[in-house]
This record gives sequence, C-alpha cells and structure tokens, in this order.
Amino acid sequence: QLQASGGGLVQAGGSLRLSCAASGRTFSSYAMGWFRQAPGKERVFVAAINWSGSSTYYADPVKGRFTISRDNAKNTVTLQMNSLKPEDTAVYYCAARGGGYVSRSDFSYDFWGRGTLVTVSS
Repeated sequence: QLQASGGGLVQAGGSLRLSCAASGRTFSSYAMGWFRQAPGKERVFVAAINWSGSSTYYADPVKGRFTISRDNAKNTVTLQMNSLKPEDTAVYYCAARGGGYVSRSDFSYDFWGRGTLVTVSS
C-alpha cells in the first residue's frame, strides 16, 4: 500500500516536498516513480528512482527543479519540487514497480497510491 502526502497550494517559484510511504517488507525491491495528471490531461511520468537509489530519471519539464530520493530503511520516497510553475499543477501519484528497475511507462508499475493535489498559483 502506498500513501502520498505533502500536496498543497503554493505560489509560483515556491517549493513543496511530496512523500510517499509504503507498507510491506519488500519496499527495497521496488523501483518507485512519481506521475502527475493535470486537469483534463493524461497522466504523465515525472520522476523515478531505482531500488537502491543509485539511478534517477526525470521528465524534461522537471529536470533541474525536482529531485526524487528514497529511504529504504523508512520505506519512503520523496519528491522535492523547487521553482514550481503553474503548469506543475496536477494530482501527483506515487507508484511502485517490481523488479527494481525504473520505467517511464505507467502501465509497467504494479502499485499505485492515492494522489495528492499540488496547485501552483501565478
């Protein structure tokens, strides 16, 4: 089970930190990803991290502004979002992918958490 938190309302240029807590004893065997879905749009890839945290991947729109990290001891994955823009407004979802290796494709993720809403005002 995945539980995302940390969303909220922030002004453009501000920061938010999203967290995703996972239950279960095999968290470290999963790659973790963040996706987002803006109103009226499809869900898209944001960032992913492999099982150990040694490899991270980002969508082009968030490179240099967002940072994904994980703490396997605490079963958590975090998305630090800086320099937020109004176009970052979306519901953000965390997801887990078995096998430990990252993917940008949402269909390859096995478990999904409830989303958390991020609203960036201009």
